Amino acid sequence: MKKGLFILVLIFAVGIVNAQEINWLSFNEALKLQKKEPKKIMMDAYTNWCGPCKMLDKNTFQNKDVVAYVNENYYAVKFNAEGKESITYQEQVYENPNFDPAKENRRNSVHEFTMALGVNAYPTIVFLDETAQVITPVRGYQNPQQLELYLKLFSTDKYKELDSQEVVNAYFESFVPEFVE
Repeated sequence: MKKGLFILVLIFAVGIVNAQEINWLSFNEALKLQKKEPKKIMMDAYTNWCGPCKMLDKNTFQNKDVVAYVNENYYAVKFNAEGKESITYQEQVYENPNFDPAKENRRNSVHEFTMALGVNAYPTIVFLDETAQVITPVRGYQNPQQLELYLKLFSTDKYKELDSQEVVNAYFESFVPEFVE
């Protein structure tokens, strides 16, 4: 009896650990939290119709190492780049005035904030510093190890030391991923 109970508790505990997910926020929520506790922002700019965006959600954002690292070091934002959410950023309001609810799961008009960030491909992960200034967008699908490079580069401020293409190349070539796929 005790052995059976132990196994059930173990299965339940493993289920909780495996069910861990990224604590997604809206951009406006992340900005509010950033004022109380400064932290970098990792923003997933996606669309509902984008296949690589769905792969990123399934293969990368469900990875336990990615989940743990993002939750510890970033405010994670999910932003529908063709959605209807109103965003207030740097004292300006961004909307999607041409949003068509009938096209919610198909190509829709591009959100003003998407254009302001210079996002022109999906998915794009936009990294922002502790004061919500854009560090850089990273375009395209990233597997867990590819994303790990960027997560660690920006969370540690190592990117500030990359002052030439040679230094950038050396960093990328010497990076050893630790996240398990």
